[in-house]
Amino acid sequence: MKLISSNKVDTNRVELVVEIDGETFMKAVNAVYKKQVKNITIPGFRKGKAPRSIIEREYGEGVFYEDALKEVYPEAISDAANEAGVELVRDKIDVDVEKAGKDGVTFKAVVTVEPEVEIEGYKGLTYKPMSLEITDEDVDNEIKKVLDRNSRLVTVEDREAQNGDIAVIDFKGLLDGVAFEGGTAENYSLTLGSGAFIPGFEEQVVGHKAGEEFTIDVTFPEDYQEETLKGKAVQFEIKLHEIKTKELPALDDDFVKDTTEFDTVDAYKADVKEKLQKDRADEAEADKERQLADKLRELLKAEVPEAMYENQVDNLVDEFSMNLRSQGIDLGMYMQYTGLTEDKLRETYHDRAVSQVDVRLALKKIAELEGIKATEEDVENKFNEMAENYKVDIKRVKAAFSAKDIAADLNVEKALELVKEAAKASEE
Repeated sequence: MKLISSNKVDTNRVELVVEIDGETFMKAVNAVYKKQVKNITIPGFRKGKAPRSIIEREYGEGVFYEDALKEVYPEAISDAANEAGVELVRDKIDVDVEKAGKDGVTFKAVVTVEPEVEIEGYKGLTYKPMSLEITDEDVDNEIKKVLDRNSRLVTVEDREAQNGDIAVIDFKGLLDGVAFEGGTAENYSLTLGSGAFIPGFEEQVVGHKAGEEFTIDVTFPEDYQEETLKGKAVQFEIKLHEIKTKELPALDDDFVKDTTEFDTVDAYKADVKEKLQKDRADEAEADKERQLADKLRELLKAEVPEAMYENQVDNLVDEFSMNLRSQGIDLGMYMQYTGLTEDKLRETYHDRAVSQVDVRLALKKIAELEGIKATEEDVENKFNEMAENYKVDIKRVKAAFSAKDIAADLNVEKALELVKEAAKASEE
């Protein structure tokens, strides 16, 4: 491959004129011939056995050129972009072939590239630090969660239902006196005050005793997913079978010994406080990064191509899909059940994608300005770390991730550390 010229033709669009030598192109032509010959029939030859020269004589010398060009384009364009010193963005590529033959190929490719970036004032940014104090109330609230997980349900018989109780009910929804689909259930366990049902439903169950039958009036929200029920006033016939409440275990040394590695309540509380302190420190560090990222975006000067944002949305959707698959859920099935469309799903990730792309561009530029460059040792250490985390051989990691991409990620990480170290806590 040889780069003939590189010219900017529009914002973030560059025209590359590229030449591929004859030997490389003919190898690609021959590879395409070997793939396609099994489907070609020429009189006088068994199917799949016709020599390339005969096929070219029958159908024209350039019969395999188009597919061969598709084989050589990607690497040639990538190499040309590297030589031109531009970063390609995955987007539409306009290709115009000037010549193609045994002597090689010359073509023009108009590609989308990363924007020119300017950033100043990234040292000494201020942020509002999060309080690291862990109070006794914080510890008590955390322990209450543990007690709640170890609670048991007991039936309440001597009082009315109240928020926090679990009401076991039959209900039947009526619209203009007629039962509607999906509005009926028997022996349904509803946690009162959870907000699981439409507004007004749970509040009207509160105050009733087990064994009572009553009717409540509610109105479906205007944005309810079922079109026929949006904004509709309906009635629900309710039968309250049973009221249950959670009975928490006592927090004493016996409970601590049974459920933890500690022997006393005091030792257990000290451990809970230590873990909360670590979690708070991690949360504070993440919050600091978020604040600094927002300020970097404000300092960034760049005309970012929309393709970069859309590509990052693709990445976030793929990540979401992978998380669903890890739980045994197919994305298409998830969207069908939730009523979520592909456009709506992409819309939910758009703002996050814009933020991530902008911040990364800012940090890449900072790394360039500061001369930050990951060494071969840095990259090798990262490969080893990933192999250990994924519990796979390092060869598999290196096959899945390019050293260039790993180095770029490390440069961004180091640039972020530089910004964080130079940042100042606000006294406000």
